[in-house]
Amino acid sequence: MNEDEKYMREALNEAKAALKEDEIPIGAVVVSDGRIIGRGHNLTETLHDVTAHAEMQAITAAEEYLGGKYLNQCTLYVTIEPCVMCAGAIGWSQLGRLVYGAADEKRGYTRYAPDALHPKTVVVRGVLEEEAAEMMKEFFKGKR
Repeated sequence: MNEDEKYMREALNEAKAALKEDEIPIGAVVVSDGRIIGRGHNLTETLHDVTAHAEMQAITAAEEYLGGKYLNQCTLYVTIEPCVMCAGAIGWSQLGRLVYGAADEKRGYTRYAPDALHPKTVVVRGVLEEEAAEMMKEFFKGKR
């Protein structure tokens, strides 16, 4: 297993935690120097807050850990492609690297705001894509 898969598995564990709370199963972790410094999963229902996405939770935790707002030496692993709001936060934090699992063709940032990220942010797509997509499909199948 390579490093991207290792940390994406951690993000998938966060997504499973969201699922247990009947939240949309998206999880995220922020890694710096081989160490997870921020974790998060969707909490929009729990907190009654539309901004409580997994990425926002993980970014806030990482910034708190580092004592600063810039994550240019960090990688964010997230199970599903970030939305425009999260892409904006990723851009403002000057994240060094973004790794995501499955694309979000309906609400993903690449559809609506492909230039939202910081110009130096490196993006890797499709890591453990099938597992992330399957979790989402099963969740919404149960809702319908």
